[in-house]
Amino acid sequence: MPASRSVDPEELRHAVRSVTAWLDGTDPDDPDRKQLASAVRLSLRTLAAVAPGHSVEVRVPPFGAVQCVEGPKHTRGTPPNVVETDPRTWLELATGRLPWADAVDRGLVAASGARADVSHWLPVVRV
Repeated sequence: MPASRSVDPEELRHAVRSVTAWLDGTDPDDPDRKQLASAVRLSLRTLAAVAPGHSVEVRVPPFGAVQCVEGPKHTRGTPPNVVETDPRTWLELATGRLPWADAVDRGLVAASGARADVSHWLPVVRV
């Protein structure tokens, strides 16, 4: 899903609510892959909308990546500012369940580059 498309806030909340029990630990089963992908992609697109730009790439494999944050535009090779994490950690960050500093300190987020700290724009959704 391209980051340039606007995100319907209700669609985002619905997508994240569908995986909330898993995030809270009240449902031990992994969520449906389509539900998880939707929650990750919509929340990534929301980050790109609230922090427009091309200086940081936020990656949540295998579901998506967006470029965000104002600054020098990156066009070739590996970007100088990269944030990468797993879907669960991303959704915990995106919903405010996990503070950025804690995620970085615990090694749940790989953040490289001077602009890679996206904590200023988190959380992107509250449910």
